[in-house]
Amino acid sequence: MIKAVIFDMDGVIIDSEPLHRYAYNEMFKDVNIEVSDTLYESFTGQSTINICKKLCDLFQLKETPQYLVSLKRKHYEYVFDNDKDFDLIDGVLDLIKDYHANGLTLVLGSSASMPGIKRIFKRFNLNQYFKAKLSGADLKASKPHPEIFIKAAEASGFKRSECIVIEDSTNGVKAAYAAGIFCIGYNSLYSKNQDYSKANLVITDFEEIRFNKIKTLI
Repeated sequence: MIKAVIFDMDGVIIDSEPLHRYAYNEMFKDVNIEVSDTLYESFTGQSTINICKKLCDLFQLKETPQYLVSLKRKHYEYVFDNDKDFDLIDGVLDLIKDYHANGLTLVLGSSASMPGIKRIFKRFNLNQYFKAKLSGADLKASKPHPEIFIKAAEASGFKRSECIVIEDSTNGVKAAYAAGIFCIGYNSLYSKNQDYSKANLVITDFEEIRFNKIKTLI
């Protein structure tokens, strides 16, 4: 029986990809590099610091990864504060409320930075529903490493066999699989070229996983 649900954030709770793409592209301009779409898509689900470390290595940049992170964060904060159309993904708030009302423990396991997570949770008043929030940026390893989901399950207070993960990225699905946690792959309109082959269940609409439909899933 499911006791806890671990949510990814980007691509599951919010579609911040356009904001992140804008911020990354502005940062790429700042340091004079050209990043292909294929390379950019391979970064999905990874923390900003790990992405910036790879960029520094690949392009042999003189700037530090930390400096690249600061540039990207500056651009992201600007567009976050000025994009008034930015909203939660359709149906996810109803799903969160449904799970919470039915006694499931909710935990966030995101590769986003904690300041970014807190900014989202404050803007959309989500703190009331979640027991804990974990940032991959605070951990030693990034998705697809399972560390974040292992720790998220621990934070829930339940066994991994009593948890499920909702993820939209290849790296996130691989991380949940490696952690031995039942994974629901959310293949949405916002997902691009992601691999859900290691997910236990793949959905295209949150209505498919309302509490009454998944309570005996594991």
